[in-house]
Amino acid sequence: MIMDITETEHVTITNKGVLMKYEWRKSEKELYLPKNKPTQITIPSFNYFMIEGEGNPNNENFGEYIGVLYALSYAIRMSHKGGTPPKDFYEYTVYPLEGVWDITDEAKKYYNDTGIINKDTLVYNLMIRQPDFVTAEYAAEVIERTKKKKPHVLLDKVEFGEITEGKCVQMLHLGPYDNEAVSFKKMEEYCSENKITRLSKKHREIYLSDVRKVSPEKLKTILRFKVK
Repeated sequence: MIMDITETEHVTITNKGVLMKYEWRKSEKELYLPKNKPTQITIPSFNYFMIEGEGNPNNENFGEYIGVLYALSYAIRMSHKGGTPPKDFYEYTVYPLEGVWDITDEAKKYYNDTGIINKDTLVYNLMIRQPDFVTAEYAAEVIERTKKKKPHVLLDKVEFGEITEGKCVQMLHLGPYDNEAVSFKKMEEYCSENKITRLSKKHREIYLSDVRKVSPEKLKTILRFKVK
């Protein structure tokens, strides 16, 4: 059942009385449309579908990890058309793909600050944020339904849970992923100037561009790491 519009702020009505879809790009600009210079931000708790992996993201199977996350996310987004929407469902735009990146413990023994990393040593937790009406119980139902409709071995690796990032420094990186070291250097300098400590080399990337449709020099990626 579509929720009563008085129950949430996630939908709005125009002066013509038309129910509007919730757009994260418009309603959460502080989180998803930062400037291309470092800023401090406190990130609240959000729920995600998540899947962990390891290795070079240029490998063919990397796209399979992304595919299962989108399959689940769109299953929820379109659930009202299939007659199985969760309580308090509202129209919305699917959130962007995100990834928390690190390197293996073995690789950390030999890591230096050149910004050059052997991509085969990468470990990642890919995720897509879900609206607040998605409960753990409903997420589990969607995973099971998707296993039946679109079976995939990676669906067994997907988890649903809450993440609280807290205090962070972030900025918008413009350009190729391989050039992110330039933006991270600016973020590190910002931390030093403002007496902020980066908690670890682990960081989050939020992908605002479709790499299949946008040239590398025009890619937009939010870079973010935790601080204290």
